[in-house]
Amino acid sequence: MPLIALTGGIAAGKSTIARRLAEHGAVVVDADALVREVQQSGSPVLARIAEEFGTDVIRADGTLDRAALGAVVFGDDAQIARLNEIVHPAVRALSHARFAEARAADPDAVIVYDVPLLVEARGSDPWDLVVVAHAPASLRVQRLREERGMGETEAAARIAAQVSDDERLAIADVVIDTSGPIEQTLAQADELWNRLTTPDRS
Repeated sequence: MPLIALTGGIAAGKSTIARRLAEHGAVVVDADALVREVQQSGSPVLARIAEEFGTDVIRADGTLDRAALGAVVFGDDAQIARLNEIVHPAVRALSHARFAEARAADPDAVIVYDVPLLVEARGSDPWDLVVVAHAPASLRVQRLREERGMGETEAAARIAAQVSDDERLAIADVVIDTSGPIEQTLAQADELWNRLTTPDRS
């Protein structure tokens, strides 16, 4: 069964789609959760991060201080690239292990990789289908302000720090428009599930 990459910019509704597909029975592998796993206390990745960016990014209990690391790298392309060189290979290896585990447990499983940085890190992987959650930047700013309490400047900066919508849409096989009511987003996710699981519609 297919291996699906699901991506989208911040506040584009990607998690809503992932949850809906999981409700239908998809095995969802969350890239953000894998990042946290490879960066856990005592891991080789965390040791390399401390070596590269200093012990100030490590809390007293030995865990990563994400806010401190973010302050170091945010807006600095060179620093972000250095961090990605440490983290991305470990996440890639762990994701492939999780895909293999899912296939071993159920050869017919639909596996969905929920991955924010698809274009930046995994765009060339052999996905069977790339699904992009899409909403205009102005709406995503509004969502960040209302749902996460960000100021408009901060919200706009978070969006600007990611790849452009055009770059994301350029690799899409399926685009789910999340700009309308949530019911419309869920209906599109349902239609995608039907496409994935009905042979004559795939």
